Amino acid sequence: MYFASDNSGPVHPHVLEALTTANAGFAMAYGDDALMENVRAKIRDLFEAPEAAVFLVATGTAANSLILATLCAPWQTVFCSPAAHIHEDECNAPEFFSGGAKLTLVGDSEKMSPQALETAIAGEETRGVHGPQRGPVSITQVTERGTIYTLDDLAALTKIAKSYGLQSHLDGARFTNALVALDCTPAEMTWKSSIDAVSFGGTKNGLMGVEAVIFFDPSKAWEFELRRKRGAHLPSKHRFLSAQMDAYLTDDLWITLAKSANANCARLAAGLRTIDGVTFANEPQANIIFATLPRATHQRLHAAGAVYHVISGTLEGDDPAEPLLARFVSDWSISHAMIDQFLDLARG
Repeated sequence: MYFASDNSGPVHPHVLEALTTANAGFAMAYGDDALMENVRAKIRDLFEAPEAAVFLVATGTAANSLILATLCAPWQTVFCSPAAHIHEDECNAPEFFSGGAKLTLVGDSEKMSPQALETAIAGEETRGVHGPQRGPVSITQVTERGTIYTLDDLAALTKIAKSYGLQSHLDGARFTNALVALDCTPAEMTWKSSIDAVSFGGTKNGLMGVEAVIFFDPSKAWEFELRRKRGAHLPSKHRFLSAQMDAYLTDDLWITLAKSANANCARLAAGLRTIDGVTFANEPQANIIFATLPRATHQRLHAAGAVYHVISGTLEGDDPAEPLLARFVSDWSISHAMIDQFLDLARG
């Protein structure tokens, strides 16, 4: 009964098999392997972007930070929501890799609104040399609260960014979970919505550890390559990144895994709705649930071995009925039996 994070799930067997196959013999290093050519061609085809520059790194933090460093000068600021992954969970890595660019938090929600973004952008470049200059907009999709920007949402935000001459970055650690929920194409969720660069995640969706970086403007490629090498994120045995991503994109495995994770989340959410004392902080849209359960229910679940994060309050306390907010994340590998066992325990 493991709902702590989709980072904690297993690597899909097809990916492990691909790694074993890639381990045979010799291959050119530093991204010059033949598998990387396959990956680049597949991603360009999937995104309907034949000129896109495509790179691989091992972590989402590296993908986001190196993209933003490429798009943002040290004296500029990145516009993002207060709940953006780059703000909450990356230990100031975007600021570090960009040489000091700051983050400007937009609004007070996990999703930026066009109005709040307009206000935030207009509020910068008002102090001359003394203040930060306007930089790119970064959008987390799926958000850290489990919600999704629709295609209209994305287009509205990037329209404002472009009106100020700014570029837009999509942090797609859970890119495919959002894609299957929206039932759209990769192109529709990125460059057709005026996204300039995307972190195309795989680690949270069945890979061992690889994310793709995609620039739809290939003129950014050389600077990114230099930053990736200088930032120590160009592995010599690159073929093992390529092998993972190649397997991921073969026979729609990436789609299958995300559909499974989202379906597992929907099954868990449907069961939680039938339990007294459970309320949802927002409507689950992909593979993450934020819900409050009574302390006594949390205690019973944890005592039985359930693993997930309680976000507010503590398991210890005098009031068994006190509602405590928790996060439940489903990955592709969670079985229906595990979900049903969890729900049976939650019902008491």
